Amino acid sequence: MREFLQRFKPHRTVPQTPWSATHRWELAPLRVSILLFGLFIFGIGDSLLIVSNLGNAPWSVLAQGISRQTTLSVGVCTLIISAIVLLLWIPLREKPGFGTIANMIVIATAIDIGINNIPHPQTFFPQLLYVLAGILLVGTGSALYITCALGPGPRDGWMTSIHKRTGWPVGRVRLGIECSVLVFGVLLGGTAGLGTALFALLIGYSVAVAFGVVARLTA
Repeated sequence: MREFLQRFKPHRTVPQTPWSATHRWELAPLRVSILLFGLFIFGIGDSLLIVSNLGNAPWSVLAQGISRQTTLSVGVCTLIISAIVLLLWIPLREKPGFGTIANMIVIATAIDIGINNIPHPQTFFPQLLYVLAGILLVGTGSALYITCALGPGPRDGWMTSIHKRTGWPVGRVRLGIECSVLVFGVLLGGTAGLGTALFALLIGYSVAVAFGVVARLTA
């Protein structure tokens, strides 16, 4: 039992894998396939939180809020938000990679696929399971696409660029961005609640555990 649990020990750093690239446009079939799969299950995980109706991840709260104020789908709103955030890279002199562009398109597409095809639960226990499954998928998807090293997503790149340019602690930068996005999204009508709190509490651990599994499987 102890050995089994050891397999899910969180990893403290981003592991180096056989598919990790040396630069952001170093494309190879296996690397691109892992990247796209990771981004797709990330988007499906995001959609599970949305469908649960218990509360979304902060950026999805904003996307859903914009969606409710327009005729656009949540996925399309996610894509537009990502594009706007990517423009904010310009004054920070951050350069996108293949993974950055794929992040925008694949996650937005997967979110709409999930929302339109996953059954919407009506009682609390299935809703909670959706939230937990969503966090697991987002964590796993994050670990897979990050280890490809083909460039950060627009939001992650914006966060790290602000950190590099200002010297502000990256945790505070992330917290400030997430809180601002969450408040704005709620004001627009996006759903925040228990699912949002669980996501904030568990997503870091979910990513770290996924990093650990990937590191041990590829060691």
